Amino acid sequence: MNNTYEFLPNIYWVGGNDRRIERFENIFPLPNGVAYNSFLINDQKTALLDTVDSAITAEYLENIAYALNGRQLDYLIINHMEPDHCANIEEVLRRYPSAKIIGNAKTFQFFNQYYRMDISKNSMEVKEGDEISLGEHTLRFYMAPMVHWPEVMVTYETSQGILFSADAFGSFGAISGNLFADEVDYDSYFLDEARRYYTNIVGRYGNQVQALLKKLSGLQINMICSLHGHIWRGDMLDFILDKYDKWSRYIPEKKGVVIAYASMYGNTENAVNALATKLAKKGIKDMRVYDVSKTHPSYIISDIFKYSNVVFASPTYNMSLYFPMDSLIRELAILNISNRKVSLIGNHTWASAALKTMTELVNGMKNMEIIGGSIDIKSSLQKDREEELDDMVDAIYESLQD
Repeated sequence: MNNTYEFLPNIYWVGGNDRRIERFENIFPLPNGVAYNSFLINDQKTALLDTVDSAITAEYLENIAYALNGRQLDYLIINHMEPDHCANIEEVLRRYPSAKIIGNAKTFQFFNQYYRMDISKNSMEVKEGDEISLGEHTLRFYMAPMVHWPEVMVTYETSQGILFSADAFGSFGAISGNLFADEVDYDSYFLDEARRYYTNIVGRYGNQVQALLKKLSGLQINMICSLHGHIWRGDMLDFILDKYDKWSRYIPEKKGVVIAYASMYGNTENAVNALATKLAKKGIKDMRVYDVSKTHPSYIISDIFKYSNVVFASPTYNMSLYFPMDSLIRELAILNISNRKVSLIGNHTWASAALKTMTELVNGMKNMEIIGGSIDIKSSLQKDREEELDDMVDAIYESLQD
């Protein structure tokens, strides 16, 4: 059954969706699955841009055959050699053995690390700014190393102004028929999933994303086709480019507070609830509260990228920081989170380590300002410590007025 989509004359979406998959890269939850995008251009020459994950191979190969309509494939462009996009290179070559595979030097290095097929006779290496003509369509290649792998490149189709952007500008979530971001209520669901995708997958490489944005700024881009999620066009282009600019500079999208806490028996949770209530009474309206033992860190990380302020609250555990909290903060450090206002609450009964460790970890990050007096609770929040909590509330409130 044909599941292709001709979204411009002779330009097809030939990808597919996987709604059965539980986790992306076996880490990140996918409650609404994921889309694997691939595109085919039918011109005097034919070109396929990237392949898909092995989970949808049968559907994918049918889509290619339908879009080609009996023609041979001339070029297979590999923008990204991660297995969820390159898994069908060998399958495509078995069916279209004369196709030229276009990639850069690192592309072919990675291919030989993953696969066994000898593609040396099919390989066509390109460098920055190289072009190939398909007839009416010309494809130009730009290197985008570390967005988010070292071999990544993007392909610019010059006649229509289409950027085939590898993983950049992608999102978690399957596509439900509507191929374009402007055809869905993007803010209601997909924006959160696009942010969660960026922050957890690409987030570490903000400088490299900025370099790519600068490189692309001189191009007339009318459409962006990522390897995951919807196609961007019209007003939605400025929307996603603005988000990527903020995310890659680690600039909060809005003022608000994320409270991430760990609690073994409810005492630290009680302190956090008291803090959130006091913040609400102070007039702070936009807060997110997460139990780090229950909520997958990818959701917490996404919201910490979104908001200006974060509170970490955790007990000491085995003379160390409670393990899920330790993992969350270290992951944030690896992702290069910066430019946030941070408040800290520790808890201990017989030996204090949580507050000290959280302070050290946060101080090791770039432009992370600890505000308010940090609080180290002894077992449970007592009445005589409430003034310290009020001072923290005042400090958070004042920081949100800047």
